[in-house]
Amino acid sequence: MIFNIFKKELIDTLRDKRSVRMMVIIPLLVFPVMLNLILFSTKKIEENQAEKTMHIGLIKDKSNFLTSKLKQLSNNKEKQLLFYKDSLQLINALNAKKIQVALVLESTFEKKLKTFQPARIHLISNDTELGFSDRMNNDLLQIEEQLKKERFQQLKINETTLQPLDIKATNIASSKEMIGKLAGGFLPYIFITFGFMGCMYPAIDLFTGEKERGTLETLLTAPVARWRLLVGKLLVIVVAGLISASCGFLGLFFEIEVFGFTGEPEIATLIHSILSLKFIFSLYLLLIPLIVFIAGLLVPIAIYAKSFKEAQSMIAPLNFVIIIPVMIGFLPGIEYNFATASIPIINIVLATKELIAGTLTIGLMAWSFFVMLSFAALAVLFSYKRFDKENAIL
Repeated sequence: MIFNIFKKELIDTLRDKRSVRMMVIIPLLVFPVMLNLILFSTKKIEENQAEKTMHIGLIKDKSNFLTSKLKQLSNNKEKQLLFYKDSLQLINALNAKKIQVALVLESTFEKKLKTFQPARIHLISNDTELGFSDRMNNDLLQIEEQLKKERFQQLKINETTLQPLDIKATNIASSKEMIGKLAGGFLPYIFITFGFMGCMYPAIDLFTGEKERGTLETLLTAPVARWRLLVGKLLVIVVAGLISASCGFLGLFFEIEVFGFTGEPEIATLIHSILSLKFIFSLYLLLIPLIVFIAGLLVPIAIYAKSFKEAQSMIAPLNFVIIIPVMIGFLPGIEYNFATASIPIINIVLATKELIAGTLTIGLMAWSFFVMLSFAALAVLFSYKRFDKENAIL
């Protein structure tokens, strides 16, 4: 009977173009388009910033030394030096965006250089002009290195005598572990976001939609236990969420295998390496109780709402309840241990990061699965309590 209900509701859901669009088309197509758009935009911004001429403001007759040093730099073609009477004119030029950075030297600048003292340069910038401040800092560091070498030569000092320690750092973590720890939270973000989107519309349609169509009362007159009706409908929502999450993953796979990933090659290599049966099985083992939990949260809201529009507005804040724990899992320094494995959603994000890195332990994975399964069972029980109340569903 549960299977008959499930089959009937699944067919109806797949006939709904809006649900299919949210389950399949958006996760499958939006992610590759979005990823390519972000990478293309970032690359273009970086290229444009690198090609732009940087206008540097200096005070006339007080910056001769620095002017000559700036002209000696290899990337001098990308700079244009403009001279002003005083610092007030420099600030006005910055505000008018005639220059991107201004350099103000203290009055005793050259004297201090000659007496081997630190000479101050005040770098003033408008950081809404992205990239110019960093470029200027790099140029000043180059000049500083040149001056250091000149000082060492003048003082007849061997540079190595000023380096008491020779530190050699070795990172024993593999590139897979590094990417898994640092960027591995992105994959569960895709699954959870698209899983939620996939569950949302079928949940609304199967409960609130039936209310609006006036078919729920007819369904409840059938000689079937109410919990069987709930389980049949709930299975459809879970399957819809899993289809949506899977399409999100397929979108990522197509982006790398078919369209050609233009980002970091290490990430493409990582995706290739994790596409194994063991990884996919482990990932779905973590994902299924999470999707059941999300479905269990959506059903009581869909039961309570009186219209499709009302259900949408009530479910919208639930996005934050789901996404905030996902974002916490992104934060650096959040370790996967017994405490974090006991927090729903966060445990799935952290477990997936460890799974990608290849450092996931069976014990913590089993505990995360048990915790998530427990919360999923509570959510389903709460859904049943709401579905069992006549005043809630009629």
